[in-house]
Amino acid sequence: MPKVKPIPEGMHTLTPHLVCANAAAAIEFYQRAFGAEEVMRVPGPEGKLMHAQIRIGDSALMLVDEFPDWGCLGPNSLKLSSAPVTLNLYVADADAFLARAVAAGAEVTMPLADMFWGDRYGQVKDPFGHHWAIATHIRDMTPAEIAEAMKQAPGNCG
Repeated sequence: MPKVKPIPEGMHTLTPHLVCANAAAAIEFYQRAFGAEEVMRVPGPEGKLMHAQIRIGDSALMLVDEFPDWGCLGPNSLKLSSAPVTLNLYVADADAFLARAVAAGAEVTMPLADMFWGDRYGQVKDPFGHHWAIATHIRDMTPAEIAEAMKQAPGNCG
């Protein structure tokens, strides 16, 4: 019997798994907004998705529908006023990527700007309540340079 890889081909050690009200619609949104490719879906009771997987760039993302009886709820159903988790996307062109996400229905929660740590960076919230950071690395910096630039950043408390 062949040996099975403990981490499947194409997967990373850490893979986010999102709960979405209507995970099928979330997949369609992520395809339009982020260029996601659907890898698989496993339908369950009443057509809800028990498991789905998409790829955005070189990374996998797993999704599942809400199942309230199991305590499985997405951020919108939890009525969270802020996000405890933000998913970070590094892309070649943050401006074009953010514009595509907004055109697909994402809401800008932090406009793009050149940041003190060397990234062009902004944030959006998707229609399912998940928060996404969109970044393009524009400048290599040492930890010391980042610390010094942070002191000069607007709103710095230090």
